[in-house]
Amino acid sequence: MKDFEAIVREEGLTLGQLTFGDVCRLAGETGRSAGEIAVLEAARANNISEDEVGEAIWREFQHNLSALEKGLAEDGRSFLFGQVAGELNRPGVPPVAGTPLLDKAVKYTLATQVGNHCLGLRPCAGTGDSCPYAGMARAMKEEVADEKLTVKALAIMMKIGVLFRVAKTTTGCNLEGYGAGAAGAAAAFSEIFGATPEQTSRAAALAISPTIAVPCTPRVMVPGLCAAHIGGAIMVGWLSAWMSRNSNIPVNVPADFMIAMAAAVHPVSGKEVTPVVIKYMEPFFKVNPKVEDFVADEVKSADQARRDEISRLAQQQARAMAAKAGSIIKPFGDVVVGGSSQAVGSPANTARLAHELAKGKIAKIKIELYPELFARRAINVPAIIMCGVYGASTEDGQSYAEALDKVKADGVEVEILEVQEHQLQRVTLAAAEGDSMAAALNRGGARLALLDASPSREEALSAAARLGIVVVDK
Repeated sequence: MKDFEAIVREEGLTLGQLTFGDVCRLAGETGRSAGEIAVLEAARANNISEDEVGEAIWREFQHNLSALEKGLAEDGRSFLFGQVAGELNRPGVPPVAGTPLLDKAVKYTLATQVGNHCLGLRPCAGTGDSCPYAGMARAMKEEVADEKLTVKALAIMMKIGVLFRVAKTTTGCNLEGYGAGAAGAAAAFSEIFGATPEQTSRAAALAISPTIAVPCTPRVMVPGLCAAHIGGAIMVGWLSAWMSRNSNIPVNVPADFMIAMAAAVHPVSGKEVTPVVIKYMEPFFKVNPKVEDFVADEVKSADQARRDEISRLAQQQARAMAAKAGSIIKPFGDVVVGGSSQAVGSPANTARLAHELAKGKIAKIKIELYPELFARRAINVPAIIMCGVYGASTEDGQSYAEALDKVKADGVEVEILEVQEHQLQRVTLAAAEGDSMAAALNRGGARLALLDASPSREEALSAAARLGIVVVDK
């Protein structure tokens, strides 16, 4: 195995500035765990011993662990979460999963959240991720017998924490309680599970994925909702570490890339997603009557009018969706082979329409996809070809597997283009006795919104009805 200090010198790395990926890679190259390298980096960067690193980390946690304790106490109450932690800690309340480490980590995370509104927390990226970090710390202290192992798990967890702290620039749980919490928990659980460095990196990448662009619920002051974010971070972290440690699930995105993407999406989410959340959640804001005394009556009247209007709109939207929903005894569409029905089913059904409208042997298929579908062409093009050129159904697994080879053998020309119109999918066929085209907007669930078709839109709608393709309004 290579020597840690030698690698650092050879590569010109700066201790204290290693990425999470660097830590995992160096761990693999030196035969150590990711947590060991996180501890070693901190020791060398701060000119202290590895034991002193552990002592320093525990000192950092002391206030937040006190807040956790307050959240469990009988008088621990949050204006947003009530006494949820104390209530879930009562005798007779069933466990979350039946695994003490996981159960305690969730319960203590919620307790820290309550304690935040009693004593406050020392923030990392924000006080949101301080909740799962404290919950994990106390759970590991109680359930992991090896104190050095706990320190290593804390170290790798906080390595992610300090990186997310740099990335945090606006509101958004994707870089705080949920995102940073899930990724940190995944890394810590991986260390506890005895995962390899590669498995630890993979677990962090898995955990970050579902948190991308998730908005912040505490910002909109709605009681209760954030508990699912905070507690969910632990659950997602556990699931990600468990899958990575016990299977060969393919994850080809390095954790550093996922962290960089999370940081890039974060400000976009804060600007674009959070305002929509605030709009819909404003009727449920928790208010402080004493604060409202200082607000002008006309402002409060305008606020109430806005809340009444969005309440009316939301109910109207819910009823409109219910009116268009199918029966629960027939909830599913046709089978879609190849993956996501959004990425595959909807464009493949557009191709089916084009095939029905064409006349004679097909000599060329032109496929136009908007950027998201174009990026996912590895899974949708085989389906589009099998449906457009050969008229296969979306459930034909054999045709899906053979379509690319078959179209080459048959001499059919294939052209694949990226177009910028959002959600557009267009399939054009050149056929011996009559060309055809179908253009639609992707609606997921193997559904589509038909924009245009040739020879005619009416023929396309008739074909859709005949084939059982669901055509919806724009």
